Amino acid sequence: MDPEFWRERWQNDQIGFHEGAVNRLLQSHWHHLNPVPGEAVLVPLCGKAHDLAWLRDQGHEVIGVELSDRACAAFFAERGIEPEESSGQRFTCYRHRQIALWCGDFFQLSPDDIGPVGLVYDRAALIALPEAMRQPYVTHLRHLTGPQARTLLVTLDYPEQPGFQGPPFNVSDGEVERLFGDSHHIERLHHGPLPADDGLRKRGLQGGTESVFCLRRR
Repeated sequence: MDPEFWRERWQNDQIGFHEGAVNRLLQSHWHHLNPVPGEAVLVPLCGKAHDLAWLRDQGHEVIGVELSDRACAAFFAERGIEPEESSGQRFTCYRHRQIALWCGDFFQLSPDDIGPVGLVYDRAALIALPEAMRQPYVTHLRHLTGPQARTLLVTLDYPEQPGFQGPPFNVSDGEVERLFGDSHHIERLHHGPLPADDGLRKRGLQGGTESVFCLRRR
């Protein structure tokens, strides 16, 4: 998917994917990863999610990666924070205490940039990518994380609907197995109906399910 697609969505304030509160599934299931305070959490395609601050409040170093500088700046501005800003060839990093937002292409991020990472939170990254980009995303995620890494993954699944076009895209439980099964132990923590979402419904999505997985590197 063209990065300009997401930059334009943020520029035009077309951000229906942004939740105005901490994600309820994160709050309910984060403890299943046995997180240790002080561990770094990687949050790909993070936007300006409230989840970033919640993870910090659990005692974690939070590393967000986001294409839109508008989103990164907004996260701190909405909290009355002026972050330290440093720019390089590949990324601009916005940093304040335990939160660092790396603005640039996720696929250009390297382990040397962010240091050791033991935890990943993915609510809106995998389902934001078209099918052809998902395996490269998972491969790069493995490259960025340590051998004991644990991931909390949230997915959506819905039948093909002529009136609706992603993102978010449907990612079935079977696809999660195909993408992660050779490198992770997979535990499904939750599976249930997709809550009503006026924005998605207006775009033509009628029904679906959501799942939460705990993924542990083998």
